[in-house]
Amino acid sequence: MAVTVFPLKAAVDQALEDGQTAVSTVLVVKRGGNEVTWVEGRDLWWHEEMAPMVADHEAKAFEAENPLFILYTSGTTGKPKGILHTSGGYLTQAAFTHKNVFDLHADTDVYWCTADIGWITGHSYVVYGPLVNGATQVIYEGTPDTPHPGRWWEIIEKYGVTIFYTAPTAIRTFMKLGREIPQKFDLSSLRVLGTVGEPINPEAWMWYREVIGGNTTPIVDTWWQTETGAIMISALPGVTTAKPGSAQVPLPGISVDVLTEDGQKVGPEGGGLLVITEPWPSMLRGIWGDDERFKETYWSMFGDKYFAGDGAHLDKDNDVWLLGRVDDVMNISGHRLSTMEIESALVANSMVAEAAVVGASDDTTGQAVVAFVILKSRFVGTLSEDEVTAQLREWVAQQIGAIAKPRTVFVVAELPKTRSGKIMRRLLRDIAEGRDVGDTTTLTDTSVIRTISDGLK
Repeated sequence: MAVTVFPLKAAVDQALEDGQTAVSTVLVVKRGGNEVTWVEGRDLWWHEEMAPMVADHEAKAFEAENPLFILYTSGTTGKPKGILHTSGGYLTQAAFTHKNVFDLHADTDVYWCTADIGWITGHSYVVYGPLVNGATQVIYEGTPDTPHPGRWWEIIEKYGVTIFYTAPTAIRTFMKLGREIPQKFDLSSLRVLGTVGEPINPEAWMWYREVIGGNTTPIVDTWWQTETGAIMISALPGVTTAKPGSAQVPLPGISVDVLTEDGQKVGPEGGGLLVITEPWPSMLRGIWGDDERFKETYWSMFGDKYFAGDGAHLDKDNDVWLLGRVDDVMNISGHRLSTMEIESALVANSMVAEAAVVGASDDTTGQAVVAFVILKSRFVGTLSEDEVTAQLREWVAQQIGAIAKPRTVFVVAELPKTRSGKIMRRLLRDIAEGRDVGDTTTLTDTSVIRTISDGLK
């Protein structure tokens, strides 16, 4: 089987070539037959350095506030932020949420989180949480469609996976490929499904439950961030009544609220800004090397409340529905519209597997809706792009109203996503407005942006 190797060593070399860094040594793992450029005196082979090491190691105790890791995230901003997490509180909340949100029974469950271990979901729910809880888990290195598009479902059948945690973007990709692929495999071992990365639209939630969960498996739609360190809002299997598309309730010990821009509670049936009102164990301890940015980014808006940067809506039961990043809210002719709302409408159309919506500058309306959509495989090539655009514009108008009708609909093969599964709408906004694309360092595949740009030209 052919193996595609990402050229990570070349990226490291480029980052260090100017000499303006404290890095003196680079450890290189010999993997995948990849060719590497070698820098004598700096680069060392991992296997050669490990060979003389003693196999036994005695774990050492550290203070609870000892730094555990720094993880860089750009989110929707241009400059990456080094999020600092410490040991005691982070490990406590990662273990607690992993055990309770997924109803983990360590002696019988086979758990699988598909996240990249280099990102926060991989840290908390592939490495730290499962290891602390003694879970039996699958760790998979590779893409969902290699060597065939049923690879994930084949793995679930092979190992009897009982708990499966993945991103809405992956689910919508499988929707695009068609249900006949997972239906070839025995998925009856599954008893809990989870989603992470960004809000899941109801259409994808229902497909996930019906096709993957056999119409019986509970879904935990988890909201949290690199900054929070662990899950903060989620349904609980066997406890909460499912609401497709809603993250639902803050976990025990977590206090959240939805406020107006001037700090007033919106109450049931209201929408506004999601805040966390009390400290929590796994909260970030700062932005590495930039205390002022830490205060400005998270604490300047409401003072003693952490502002997550996300919009949310409370329903009549006070359950939380995430609306996406606040900077993804568009102002169309004085109407504030959520990208999540329009994206959900688009994905509810039978042609569309996935959608991303941005607001682009418009001389008449201030901003205009621009949509990027991926079609389900059976619809690819059946209509011209003009026909797809006309049908989807009219569809959104019927679902939401004429004010939400996209000015432009672009049909694309992929969308730019971070390794945590978030769509980078900031980059799509750059493309829609004809600007040079900003920082792409946190994308899973940087070539996606170039492909979209070239296609639109």
